[in-house]
Amino acid sequence: MTMSFRPWRRRRPAVARVSYALAVCLAALCAFPPPAPAAPGTASPPRVLGVHADRELDEAFARYAGRPGSGPVGTGHWTGGDSTYSVPTPAGELWIFSDTFLGTVRPDGSRSPAVADGGTTPFVNNSFVLWNRHGPRTVTGRDQAGRPASVVAGPGHGEWYWARAGVPYGGGFSVVYARYARTGAGPLDVAWRGNALARFGPGRPGRPRSLTPLPSSAGIAWGAWLERRGEHTHVYGTERLASGGNRLHLARVEGADLRRPWRYRTAGGGWSADEARSAPLTGPGGAALLTSDELSVVRHGSWYALVTQRADLPFSAETRLAWSRSPGGPFGPARTVYTAPEAGPSGTYRNRNVIAYNPHEHPELGRAGELVVSYNVNSLEPGDVVRRAGIYRPRFFRVVLGG
Repeated sequence: MTMSFRPWRRRRPAVARVSYALAVCLAALCAFPPPAPAAPGTASPPRVLGVHADRELDEAFARYAGRPGSGPVGTGHWTGGDSTYSVPTPAGELWIFSDTFLGTVRPDGSRSPAVADGGTTPFVNNSFVLWNRHGPRTVTGRDQAGRPASVVAGPGHGEWYWARAGVPYGGGFSVVYARYARTGAGPLDVAWRGNALARFGPGRPGRPRSLTPLPSSAGIAWGAWLERRGEHTHVYGTERLASGGNRLHLARVEGADLRRPWRYRTAGGGWSADEARSAPLTGPGGAALLTSDELSVVRHGSWYALVTQRADLPFSAETRLAWSRSPGGPFGPARTVYTAPEAGPSGTYRNRNVIAYNPHEHPELGRAGELVVSYNVNSLEPGDVVRRAGIYRPRFFRVVLGG
């Protein structure tokens, strides 16, 4: 069965009648034309001609979250999550989430508290939503009692895996995960412990074929972004700074198998097999870039677009864009292209605890000359996302570029 999919159309049917861009072209049926706003040799990076919220994508996830789920009281149904990476696979568009609420949203827009807090809402640390021509479905793992659980289970008590980026691989896909542990009682009292690679075979998104440790000795959370380019896969990683924000690093492997030997971008612009020699990527004036924990670096024509959250202000709602000629920088000045309208006391929720964070691009959903970007919305007060389930969902916007 073939499927007609035109994500680049400016006029689309209403969300109520179609699954629009999320019924993403199956990799076996379609090929996505790479965005190319700038011709090779262009002296200046693309210009931002316009930015607008993508209500269609926003509403698609909101509608799915509000559907009755499967199983007892919808226990295995996605109602909200963060990270929001995506990978086109032969089975459909795979949306990759970290902390995820399952269950059912009540008619008043609230959810029951999580099971661990005395409620009935299942909560897992990672999940998928697979979206194809049949529509979306939630993918989780299962515990020994058959209840929904994280797709990639934590290695022990008090530790868990949060999702990073993924890539198609061998008819299936691979996803990098960061292992975290709790360090205190507060919502931000967590610490990174290491990196791992989960590989998934065709048709088995709920059960990893393998889980392999990845390089972790230099304190870098690899997998903030993965970009297949030519004979290599570029692996971007973030190094948390005590003063706030992250420094960005780059590694690469031959082919698409991240279990192969890694080489790390050094301060001199070369490549080393020693992770300790990995050097932060730079921006204007040769200073180290300051980025968010999740981001993207995608080639558009002869330029690479870095999408990141503004990192010099705590909990900034600004998404910034910087350009480079090379995947390893140096990057030019980062310019704010979008400010999340949901965040802060003057945002749509009128709640100082609501935050926006970790934007990244979804290149398979964009037209030529356009960036499709997601970001996460959450609250520093956990009770907010129980009383208003709609806070904790991804949001999207589009950036229109010109030469």
